[in-house]
Amino acid sequence: MTGVGVLRVLVVEDERELGRVVLDYLLTLGHQGEVVGSAEDALRRLGEIRPNVIILDVKLPGMSGLEFMRLPAVRESGVPVIVVSGYVDEAQARECLRAGALEFLAKPVPLGVLGTVLDHVAVLAGPDDEAEPAERRRAARLAVTLPVRAVTEHGRTVTGAVVEVSMTGLRARFTGPLRAGAPVRLTITLLDGGPPLDVVALVVRVELDGTVACWFLDAMPAETERLLARARATR
Repeated sequence: MTGVGVLRVLVVEDERELGRVVLDYLLTLGHQGEVVGSAEDALRRLGEIRPNVIILDVKLPGMSGLEFMRLPAVRESGVPVIVVSGYVDEAQARECLRAGALEFLAKPVPLGVLGTVLDHVAVLAGPDDEAEPAERRRAARLAVTLPVRAVTEHGRTVTGAVVEVSMTGLRARFTGPLRAGAPVRLTITLLDGGPPLDVVALVVRVELDGTVACWFLDAMPAETERLLARARATR
């Protein structure tokens, strides 16, 4: 754990073993977790408890995860939803994001990536409204314009421009499509006289306007500080 606060997490997963793995991982991070096997059970629990975040499978027995997110009770609760799916395509990701999902991750989700997403949720919308100012600064997003190149796991290269950065990731617009849930290697030209920044990231969201949101997977603190320093220098 990074000290960003304890989250109450409701896991909606019908695969019992996978639900147990996610729950055990949440506990190792210091979070509180509960697993239910259907959207119907999740709706009932949502009326009884107030989770800080929901981890939701799309394919469920009975009501689907997408149908669950569209329910007025779920939308009005304001609880962030992280969607996970073993059946990933851009259309499905767009549907889930349009229905209000905070993030869309492909199965099998690397637990380290899930932990990073949860850390970000804890910083931005944790249970303690009196979160430390330093932690809020850690999650700050800065607008910037920097050239970037992305290489996919299949070797395809697309170029673009970074439009926003934070300690945990960036948003960028690319000349070609990238798939939500896929890893990419990013090369960011910082225009500060130093070498380009090379990081591995996960594409977690493709927004309706084509902007791509990425989470850093292997960026060192010194690298992200350099990226943020460049963004501050251009303000």
